[in-house]
Amino acid sequence: MTTPFDAAADLSDALRTGERQRPRDAATLIIVRGGQTPQVLMGRRAPGHVFMASKWVFPGGRIDRSDFAAASANEAHPLTAAALGREMLPHRARALMLTAMRETFEETGLILGQSASPTHVAGPWREFRAAGALPDLAALRYIARAITPPGRTRRFDARFFLTDATALLKPEPTAGSGELDEIAWLPLAEARALDLPAITRFVLGEVADRLEHPDRAIPFVRMVRGRHQVTHG
Repeated sequence: MTTPFDAAADLSDALRTGERQRPRDAATLIIVRGGQTPQVLMGRRAPGHVFMASKWVFPGGRIDRSDFAAASANEAHPLTAAALGREMLPHRARALMLTAMRETFEETGLILGQSASPTHVAGPWREFRAAGALPDLAALRYIARAITPPGRTRRFDARFFLTDATALLKPEPTAGSGELDEIAWLPLAEARALDLPAITRFVLGEVADRLEHPDRAIPFVRMVRGRHQVTHG
């Protein structure tokens, strides 16, 4: 189980440290359901966690070596593949998409995949494959990127992926690993009023805008010369 994170780590409020750390690749999955009043799946970090305790977040986490070799039911949507291809090589892009789905399954029990014969594999993908599914890469859309500023206790270079709940094999979450002490479908407006990391609130706004304008440019949030900067690509 890789360490979960707050959907990129809070770009404004994370604890500072004097050490220089290189950001780790990570991915998160935003699942939306409903039409006129869309809801988003979120979870609350347990109070005992050192990192982002009691904050509401999206499921996600850092990339694992197993994500580079995991099987899938299909390949990425051409628009997602093209957008990621401007930032990295295809094998890393594919691994990050798989990271988002694996972490979501571990934390919520939800499977974004297509039915397949149960298969025994070793490592972090064991339970996902044993459940009789293969990851559905084509269901993901790449919508945002954020890098935690220098000097934070944990740094991530995180990609955010969006999917519709209709792509899930089962519609309701379970307790998952227990790292989230509450998991809920929340209307977008209510979700933005919760105790959220700054980047999570930013991405929720991006989700709302993207539901109205699916072809909008992808934002990239990072620190440049001591100031937060948002560019669009």
